[in-house]
Amino acid sequence: MNQACQHSEEFLRIADQFRLGALTTEASHPVTAQLSEVAQRDTAAALRLLFEVDDDVVRAYREFVQSGRAESLAAAVRERLERGGRMFFTGCGSTGRLSIQLVAIWRDFWQQQAAAGCPSAGDWEQRALSVMAGGDFALIKSVEGFEDFAAFGRKQLADLGVTADDVVFAITEGGETSFVIGTAWQGVAAGAKVFFVFNNPDATLNQHVERSREVLAEARIEKLNLTTGPMAISGSTRMQATSIQLCVLLTVLEMVLRDVIQRLKPGNHGGPASAPVPAEFLRQLEAMLGTLKSPTLLTALASLVELEAGVYRAGRRNSYFADRFGLDVLTDTTERSPTYCTPSFRKHGDTTAAESWAFLFLPETDTPRAWKRLLKRPPRCVEWTETEVRALVSEEQFPRTLEIIRRISAQELLRFHVGQDGLAGRPLGSGDGAVGVLSGRELASLLTPAGFVRTQLTAAHTAGARIGLILLGEETALAPAREFLAQWNPECVAVFVPVPRTDFLLDGVTRAGLKLLLNALSTATMVRLGRVMGNTMIWVVASNLKLMDRATRYIQRLAGLDYPTANVRLFEALEYVGPRLRAEQTYPPVVGLAVLRACYGISHEEAEQRLASGGSVRSSTTC
Repeated sequence: MNQACQHSEEFLRIADQFRLGALTTEASHPVTAQLSEVAQRDTAAALRLLFEVDDDVVRAYREFVQSGRAESLAAAVRERLERGGRMFFTGCGSTGRLSIQLVAIWRDFWQQQAAAGCPSAGDWEQRALSVMAGGDFALIKSVEGFEDFAAFGRKQLADLGVTADDVVFAITEGGETSFVIGTAWQGVAAGAKVFFVFNNPDATLNQHVERSREVLAEARIEKLNLTTGPMAISGSTRMQATSIQLCVLLTVLEMVLRDVIQRLKPGNHGGPASAPVPAEFLRQLEAMLGTLKSPTLLTALASLVELEAGVYRAGRRNSYFADRFGLDVLTDTTERSPTYCTPSFRKHGDTTAAESWAFLFLPETDTPRAWKRLLKRPPRCVEWTETEVRALVSEEQFPRTLEIIRRISAQELLRFHVGQDGLAGRPLGSGDGAVGVLSGRELASLLTPAGFVRTQLTAAHTAGARIGLILLGEETALAPAREFLAQWNPECVAVFVPVPRTDFLLDGVTRAGLKLLLNALSTATMVRLGRVMGNTMIWVVASNLKLMDRATRYIQRLAGLDYPTANVRLFEALEYVGPRLRAEQTYPPVVGLAVLRACYGISHEEAEQRLASGGSVRSSTTC
């Protein structure tokens, strides 16, 4: 038996645990069924389709507000915090990045309070912690195997000392991620208050996924179902599923924060009350989505999509420059890699890995400070000992797992030079792109001659790169920026996003609006590059068991094969690209390779040549 057949046989023995095609989040959304065709004709029309699917987010959020759950969730968190407890947010992949972002937003608020002289701000800052599968290193790229092991989730949470005084939000888009389920069970074991946050109907999970069924049946775990429906790109839960989770959890944090501030200032009745938050958030979220759908914004965003797609099509690269929104931008850029098979961020000094299509730079002069500025804390990575690893996996799995652990340390994370010390290693030139992403409160970065974004965009434009800007803020902040750009550089592709006036302490609607916008920007860019067929991500990277199932189903549908045969074809393609994948070099899409081989009886080499010359995977649903 060849190696591909052996790996397929091993997968198929456990495939029932990961065959997730019946889940709502894996279904095709009717609104975007012809997205790839529309995008080739009219970028703005394709963007509008993507934002129309975000109507599902608003609908689900409205249902959440009407349920009254926000008040009980905030009360449960507040009760634990009052006894000295902490909030843990756990996740994997896009929900892991969401967990890190939620904690960074919380910490940023309290760091500002500390700077203003609040004596207890340091304590409150420490009350929120994130647990991402694979640690902070996984912000950059998924860590092989972590998603598939509940034991890894249990240990990462236990390592942070979760107790009965704490609250755990275990966040999984599909409701079936083993790592996140492991964190939920660890929280239960510690006596913590556990919320299981997910995006598929209970009945579907109960019918198809045993590990989910066990969680849903556990009375000690409170369930928060935020199902929105199918994703705009089939299975791409970084989109609507994580967007609704961001909205709901920022609402809860906003309410908790207001109550904490009231408590810190006894007798002060002028502070913001928490009760109106959900209704006001809903009103402003509706307004924000209306802004994103407006013809003016769609036209501007379409120009930015075409700029970025043109950069990549020409084999060039794009750099983003941000500060306050750095984590938002990092999340979107790194999530393109597993979804669309683009090169992930490249480490400083690595001359063998593929050059990153997109990268992020912050204003700090050196990378260690830049990472701390980004996360609002020092990086926290998984650095288990050999003894700890042996206790988690079988002897057969031990060598490979230990090798992975050694590659995801804090030392390795700091090799991604996101500070200004990384600029020299990624000089921009003719044909490249440079995009600044700013909030209205950061106008000095653009308007001041020595401002970070202005300096970088000026240098990029002088070197021959195309430049762009995304600015979110109240209209009073956008007006001077519009006037400045018209005089400074009319060639800059600018996307101005008016944000409703708000007294929200965490600025949650702006964060939600930016996420919707970045999702649409990166998705439309990849669609125009041919990495989506209809609304199917045919360039998906099969980096874990769930994604192996997804890739198998796509091959099955596109090539007209049965599931076992399609799975063998997948592992044959994975074996073919394996050396390049492990060396972090570019490689063709495994779904495309498998489908072309099955349909035309050609070799992997011939299939790769056909894809490289612009050949389509398939223009119909089957061979």
